[in-house]
Amino acid sequence: MKPKNQFVRVYVWEAPVRLFHWVNALCIVVLCVTGYLIAHPPALMTAHAAYASYWFGTVRFVHFVAAYVFVAALILRLYWALVGNKYARWRNFLPVTVKQWKEILQVAKADVLEINNDEVESPGHNAVAYFTYAGAFALALFQIATGFALYAATSDAWFPHLFYWVIPLFGSEYVVRVLHYAAMWVFILFVCIHVYLAAYHDYIEGNGVLSSIIGGWKFMPKKTAEAAEAQGISSLPRKPRKLL
Repeated sequence: MKPKNQFVRVYVWEAPVRLFHWVNALCIVVLCVTGYLIAHPPALMTAHAAYASYWFGTVRFVHFVAAYVFVAALILRLYWALVGNKYARWRNFLPVTVKQWKEILQVAKADVLEINNDEVESPGHNAVAYFTYAGAFALALFQIATGFALYAATSDAWFPHLFYWVIPLFGSEYVVRVLHYAAMWVFILFVCIHVYLAAYHDYIEGNGVLSSIIGGWKFMPKKTAEAAEAQGISSLPRKPRKLL
């Protein structure tokens, strides 16, 4: 019995994109955990409280180190949006084509409204995912600006002082701190939805979306991959593999 579809491997996520993803994921986890502790520091009620009293300073130090790594990773990702392959390019993150808007409607019908079962066959992310990540980038920039603005008051480094204007813009340090903390919970919600949808689509579509962020390859119907190749937005292996 012949398989319904003939699948091929398509190289989608280049090494810099995969590296950014995992460094970014680690930074977000560290920043959220340490950020929560900074906002809600637990009391130390032990005999060694005096000795361990600098634990809060350590938490803040880890938070700031993760913030610098987060900024560096974001800068590298923005650079790769200019020089990377078609799946990494900045144009994907902006709704500039009719095809993208049609794909948004298609995804909304299938994943949000659930009024049809049509699969959205996209070599990289679908249009909704790309635009969601653009929003996440904007939120990341907001967190960088507000976070380093709060850090500037206790730092002699030049970089945090680039954002010293943020606090006067919002009126007070308290307002900036509340907004920074609230945005952290938006990130946590985004991560939960992101992981769920990635696992969901991997299970439903069987295209290897979870493993692709490790190895870079996704599986697609041959006709879809060849259409993408004809448009110059795919990277087919020389000998496509058939999957039963």
